[in-house]
Amino acid sequence: MRKTLASILIAMLLVSAGHLQAQITHASQGRLDENATEALKKASDRFNQNVSFTVTLTTYDSQRKKTGSHSAEVRYNKGKYRLVLPDQELISDGTTVWHWNKQAKEVTVNNMGDDDIDLMNPGRLLANYNRSFKAKYIRTDDDGTAVIDLQPRSARSYHKIRLLIDEESGLLKTMEVHKYDSSRDIYSISNFKRTANAASQFTFDATKHTDVEIIDMR
Repeated sequence: MRKTLASILIAMLLVSAGHLQAQITHASQGRLDENATEALKKASDRFNQNVSFTVTLTTYDSQRKKTGSHSAEVRYNKGKYRLVLPDQELISDGTTVWHWNKQAKEVTVNNMGDDDIDLMNPGRLLANYNRSFKAKYIRTDDDGTAVIDLQPRSARSYHKIRLLIDEESGLLKTMEVHKYDSSRDIYSISNFKRTANAASQFTFDATKHTDVEIIDMR
């Protein structure tokens, strides 16, 4: 999996991953978007802790034909993250990003740009989401799944992110990224839990991998 795919996976998933703990009521039409806002604010608060989860990305083309599927383990804490794939890892301490290609035995090092800071840090993004997205409550399905759309305020490679949330527990179940060509990426979350992530997990320790070439692009 290329770096860009790994980056999109962590960026999109962490927009709202975690227990949203929002009881989304819809007694009156005027409350709909307000309830979406409340859910996103609570999601922001949930990232002030160590968490880990499994994410599965399934891609579909414009004809809704499945074109691929990948799973990754994610560890996260307040803008720091480690995304673990079979042959690659994407690691960040919130300032620096290490892309470790295990097959090539090389690590590419970059600074996290301003855009990446918002995307890669869901706590910050959600706290200020109204700057970049417009949230809209859509409906609650018969099985208790609440549907909330995030529509970007400026041009992106997609026109909306749809969040599917268990209304009773507040658990984010699925996130759909809808693109302009009618293709979409579906992110399914499982095994979400609090963990005791050590700070050392969010940096690449070159002293422990002396056979790896470091390519510093900063």
